[in-house]
Parts: sequence; C-alpha cells; structure tokens
Amino acid sequence: MRKLVLPLVVALALPLTACGGGADDTTTLTVYAASSLTSSFERLGKRFEAEHDGVDVRLSFGGSSDLVTQIQEGAPADVFASADTATMDRLTADGLAAGDPQAFATNTLEIAVPPGNPAGITGLRDLTKPGVDLVVCAPEVPCGAAAVAVAKDAGVDLSPVSEEQSVTDVLAKVSTGEADAGLVYVTDVLGAGDDVEGIELPEASSVVNTYPIVAVEGAAQPGLARDFVELVVGATGRAVLGDAGFGPP
Repeated sequence: MRKLVLPLVVALALPLTACGGGADDTTTLTVYAASSLTSSFERLGKRFEAEHDGVDVRLSFGGSSDLVTQIQEGAPADVFASADTATMDRLTADGLAAGDPQAFATNTLEIAVPPGNPAGITGLRDLTKPGVDLVVCAPEVPCGAAAVAVAKDAGVDLSPVSEEQSVTDVLAKVSTGEADAGLVYVTDVLGAGDDVEGIELPEASSVVNTYPIVAVEGAAQPGLARDFVELVVGATGRAVLGDAGFGPP
C-alpha cells in the first residue's frame, strides 16, 4: 500500500520544473526522470505538449534512487525514467510499474575536469594521486554504482572527497573548481559545453548503464503516461537522445 506522503523535496522541486497555469482545461502529466536526462526530456516534454493540446508536462529530475523512494512514499508521478535497471527493479518489486519497463537508452561514464584541467588528469589512475580532489555519485545512485564497478574492474581504489546524490551535483562541483575531477556520464560532459572538459575513460566500456522507462501504477493520467513512454522509446525519442550523446538500448 503506497503511503500518502509527499516529501518536502518534491513539494519544493515540482513548482520549479512546472510551467502549468492551473487552468481548468489543462491536464498535467508528471514525469520523474534521472538528472542525466534533463536536457533530452525537456525537449521531449515540449514535443509532447505540442502534440497534445491542453497537456502540461511537469518534469521532476533527481537521482534515480531518490526519485523511486519518493514514488514509493506516495509522491504523484505518471512516468518514471531511471538511469539503471537496478533502480527500476525497486519500483517493479513494489508493484508500482504499470506494465513492463522498456529500455530506451544507454550511457557510460567519463571523467569531467574543470576548464584547463589544472590537476593534469589523463586517466583513471590519476584520480588516485595524492592531492587530487575527486567527486563521485553515492554508491546507491546509478552513476555511483557504475563508478564503483569501473574502479573494481580496473583494480583501482578510489577515495573521493565527496559522494553526491546526482550527476548534476558532481558536475557542479567540477565546473566551479571545487573538485579536480568527477565521474559523470558522457552525456553530462557533452551537455555542459565549455563549463568542463572531458577525459576519455576506456575502462567504462565494460560498465554500461541501460535506462528503462515505465508508466507508474495508479497514475493520474495513465493514457497520457503510456503515450509519453511511446514517444521516448520511439523514433523521436531515439533522435533526441542520440543528439545528447546517449547510445541505443
């Protein structure tokens, strides 16, 4: 039984991502999605609104693990898109997925460094050097789980100075110079433009994150939720996600 609890973080976050006017003839579709999907889903949300008169797509982004916890606690969501299958499995295990999740994209990690790369990072092993301030996602977050797996496969012991709840937080610390390097997704480095530089991470090819999406059980707008899922997994979604640097599922 889903608890009818709306965490404060959701109450604060949703108005920031919403653009609805509250008119009587407006229908709101609420989409929860991993932070790394921000730019792509903003584009897809606008496309969906253009194709569905009177529909306002309300997007809420964050770490996948935090988002699924919010849904489990009763936060109103119509669609959930995760940055890995393990987090999606938590949703389905609680009977909160309306149907089978569909894979729609893949992503891998890359090293992000501040402009000019002041610490002279060239690869994974440089992240272990004394004096290098490394920031990663927390292990329970998909990007953090990927970082742990990459380091383990490479036989490298990483000692980050901070573990964040989303790739957005990691990227922010790198772009502002608070950290010498961070492990984020390839798409995050691409989307950041000149704010960071990317260092290729060949070791990441063995750890590929697959992104699944599903309509949420008990959604207020089940029909629109299914339509949004189809947009994401269809040709339009593949094109938008490909432009952002995502790989095919």
